[in-house]
Amino acid sequence: MVFLPDESRSLPPPAVFNHISAWLGFCGWLSALLDNGFNHRPFIRAGVHRQVLFTTVGWFVGYYMAKRTAYMYAKLDRELLEYVRQHPEDFKTAEKRRMGEVFEKFYPVR
Repeated sequence: MVFLPDESRSLPPPAVFNHISAWLGFCGWLSALLDNGFNHRPFIRAGVHRQVLFTTVGWFVGYYMAKRTAYMYAKLDRELLEYVRQHPEDFKTAEKRRMGEVFEKFYPVR
């Protein structure tokens, strides 16, 4: 599948209820309501089966978009960490400082 490569199977699945799925499900439901309005049918009462279908399609598209997003971020993280591992001279760790060195000297004002 071009949309999700085989290496994305190693990632944990996203939650079934996520913000992308909810948003696209809501957009699917609104598109069914707009279709009712454009065809001069009652908004809510007509075509309930179409409203459920559009909402479900939007929900599943949102779920797979969340999977794709998680895969893209994981791939980016892997590439960045590999670059950091191959170029340690560019990413030196800072030496630890004590809290007395971090804060300025305290002078009470009266």
